[in-house]
Amino acid sequence: MSHKKLLLTFLGLGFISFITLSFYPIDGYESTGISRLLRLERIKKDSTQKLSLPIGAQLPLNCIELQLTQVEDSISEILQEDEAFAEKLRKVIPSGNYSLTILDMSDPQHLKYMGHKESLGYQPGSVGKLTVITALFTQLHNICPESWEARKAILKNKRVKAGDWAIYDHHTIPDYDIENDKLVKRKVSPNDVFTLYEWADHMMSVSNNGAASVVWREALLMAAFKDKYEYLTQEEVDEYFKNTPKKELTLLANQIVNEPLRKIGITHDEWRLGSFFTSGANKYVGDIGGSIGTPLGLMKYLVQLEQGKVVDKPSSLEIKRLMYMTDRRIRYAYAQELKDAAVYFKSGSLYSCDRSNGKSCGEYAGNVYNYMNSVAIVEHPNGKKYMVCLMTNVLRKNSAWDHMVLASKIDEVINPKTEETEKS
Repeated sequence: MSHKKLLLTFLGLGFISFITLSFYPIDGYESTGISRLLRLERIKKDSTQKLSLPIGAQLPLNCIELQLTQVEDSISEILQEDEAFAEKLRKVIPSGNYSLTILDMSDPQHLKYMGHKESLGYQPGSVGKLTVITALFTQLHNICPESWEARKAILKNKRVKAGDWAIYDHHTIPDYDIENDKLVKRKVSPNDVFTLYEWADHMMSVSNNGAASVVWREALLMAAFKDKYEYLTQEEVDEYFKNTPKKELTLLANQIVNEPLRKIGITHDEWRLGSFFTSGANKYVGDIGGSIGTPLGLMKYLVQLEQGKVVDKPSSLEIKRLMYMTDRRIRYAYAQELKDAAVYFKSGSLYSCDRSNGKSCGEYAGNVYNYMNSVAIVEHPNGKKYMVCLMTNVLRKNSAWDHMVLASKIDEVINPKTEETEKS
């Protein structure tokens, strides 16, 4: 089934629900201008309020680092399976449609990797938004190759309107009124105007599909207008989309999200994105080739993110910050074993139910298809650090809970409790 058909099923039947999350370090307001971060800062500084966040979700900006920048080995050298490591982990993997890759990077000079059905393809769902954020930072680099600060200035100061590209999406976004100290969670409106940083945050933090389409659109405009992009008016943007053939827009849109993956050695069959996340965007841009993801392709991405090779080091670090979990954790990241760990996370789900003839089905437990994907970088305070890319299609089973249980088992293998910890 094509990505578009799956998306239409999702939109029409409402089978998927997402829990609101917050990402990015909470001391990042001054750096980014993302307004909801100021609210978190205010709560943290107010002695009468409590910031209900896990310990691992409270790292400041300067504590988030890339872990593999000193590793010069190629991706093929790094992803050589460690047989002893793999044997331990395979004991906790259930039978069925489970595919995953795991890399223990606690000691960067002695990396340990395992893969299990790692080349099987799955519908990536919202994990595909990592390709969109990568496209954005790629185009920013193309515009300002010598200056990270100039790129950040565009992210922080360029304000863009949603338009009908952002429609329709039932996910809410956090809209914080700084002057009145009031937070409202609501759906995106075509008249909404946010900075690029805030649109990117809405895409990553609450997995808003409308925001993803807006960010992808802006990366497309950067590719088309280059250094003129920063000064584009809404009238010029409207004129461009009105007069440019849909086929031309489609080819450019597809190129900018997929080419950065090819440049870091991720093949067409390992990970690709074929269509926008909203039906509103499809009025302007068509679909090409469908969407697919594999745990191998995702792991190739995470490794090179940690090496600083996704665009460049500043971009890789900023993408990692945008993946940081700073609120209620769900699915894989909900495992209690991870509560003190920093978790950099993106998940996606897509499921469909057929309840005819009394067939069993439920939330995240589809009986037609039941995709659940989790990408996580876990960094424990004791120095244990690892990455997991998990993709499943297990019918009639609550995959949100299933991923959490498997996360606990994987953590127990990589970060076993000491006797002293167990007694306390």
